[in-house]
Amino acid sequence: MNSASAAAAAGHGRLAKMNLFRPWAWRRSAGAAPYLLLAPALLVLAAVLLYPMASLVALSFQHYGLRQLIAHSGDYVGLDNYTAVLRDGFFWKVVARTAAFAAANVALTMFLGTLLALLLERVHRPVRVLLTAGLVLVWATPVVVAVDLWQWMFDFEFGVINWLLTHLGFGNYIHHNWFAHPLQGFAVITVVVVWGALPFVVITLSAGLAQVPRDMIEAAEVDGANPLHVFWYVVAPVLRPVFIILATLSTIWDFKVFDQVWVMLNQRPGADYFLLGIYSFSESFRVTQYGLGSALAVLLVLILVVVTSGYVRHYMGQLGEESK
Repeated sequence: MNSASAAAAAGHGRLAKMNLFRPWAWRRSAGAAPYLLLAPALLVLAAVLLYPMASLVALSFQHYGLRQLIAHSGDYVGLDNYTAVLRDGFFWKVVARTAAFAAANVALTMFLGTLLALLLERVHRPVRVLLTAGLVLVWATPVVVAVDLWQWMFDFEFGVINWLLTHLGFGNYIHHNWFAHPLQGFAVITVVVVWGALPFVVITLSAGLAQVPRDMIEAAEVDGANPLHVFWYVVAPVLRPVFIILATLSTIWDFKVFDQVWVMLNQRPGADYFLLGIYSFSESFRVTQYGLGSALAVLLVLILVVVTSGYVRHYMGQLGEESK
């Protein structure tokens, strides 16, 4: 046996000892690989999300006011904070208001985002690039900066919106305070929220539209389908998983809207403008009832879990059907 054959035989023996030729060893290593790759991200998520959430839950079971804050020690009260919140009629008004606000924002965001994504598919490439760049700039603008600009635009004394509506003949809007009436105020806040959410929805749907087979659309058009039927029966089924993901994310974001209300109302929102995020913050840092505010925040998380679980189940069902 020459030296090359001897080296090959020795190498084969070492590999055999390492069990690399056994199928179960490959399967075991392949099965552990995804968990090893996910481990760094899971550790970061645990440090960033799990620990604060555990602290929040622990604080929700305590009476933690100004005296306890100074002493750095809360008084355990069990479920008293949750009982007080759930028995408060104002809490349920805030929940209903938040749900209605989130539903309106999600519906408008998905509807306008779909229209704009379809529009981007039909315009020429230079126009598409220009519009996409504008959407990216809107998405990249910090929320507080963008809301501050909108606040100036709707200012009752110097706002350009009041001046524009007056000069276009829609009525006398000089010195019109949009936030004197909650319905008008929430309409303005909805405009701000939807404006900030549209870029992500439009760009995501545009990427999804690029995956729709063109031959299916052409076949439907040859069969005499109008554009609405093509979208409803051909495009929408392909984009259904994308719609579910976007609706889920939009619901989560719109349920916990804070900056838009807080900044637009000069950090002094009245009770008529309380959403769950504003209500939790007010109880914690205005009334200095940190345990009660923590209970409100935990209930907000639970409500989001219940609301979005339907989307998640539907999405998992879609994946199960596609995998068959």
